[in-house]
This record gives sequence, C-alpha cells and structure tokens, in this order.
Amino acid sequence: MSLVRKIYLYLFSFIGLVLVVIGCVQLVNLGLDVYVFTAADQVYSYPAAAESIMKGATSSAPAGPTDAQLAAYQNEQTESAHQRTAAGALAMIIVGVPLYLYHWRVIRKDKEA
Repeated sequence: MSLVRKIYLYLFSFIGLVLVVIGCVQLVNLGLDVYVFTAADQVYSYPAAAESIMKGATSSAPAGPTDAQLAAYQNEQTESAHQRTAAGALAMIIVGVPLYLYHWRVIRKDKEA
C-alpha cells in the first residue's frame, strides 16, 4: 500500500509540475511572438481573384471585402488566437500549481514522519 501511495504522489506531483512548465513555456512563446518576433504572426495569403474571373464577366457582381476590412479581420483573428493561447497557458498554470504543491507537501510530510 505504501508503494502505491508513493507512486501516486510522485506521479501527480510530476503531472502538476509538467502542467506548470508547459503553461509557462506557452506564455513565454506568446510574449516572444507578440513583442520580439512580430513577423511570426503575419498571415500570408494569395490575393483574392477578381470577381469577374470567378463569376463570369457580369458587372453587377457584388464586390468583395476591401483591403482594410481584410486587414482588420486578420488583426482580430491574431488577437483572438493570442487570447486563446494565454487562456490555455494560464489554465494550465492555475491547475498545475496547486496540484504540484499539494502532492509535494504530502511527500515532504511523509519523509519527515
């Protein structure tokens, strides 16, 4: 019974520590993407084909989005992706820290006793 308990405590302590490390790595990566390597977030795409080519030579074809609208959309998508990454990283840290601390504290108490 003691061996199973030790395995459990060390395993969950390790899992908590891994969650904290992964969350911290994601936050550092996000910070580097936003502040140091700003070109890492740029999205390159082929320009949209002209509406006359896509739908035939009709002059009443609806116009596509403007360049400003496309740029605003890409900025919103990038910001949204950054927020998702930050939320996931913080969630890992918030879950991992108590998981690690609780189990490691129990291991230390067992060693002292």
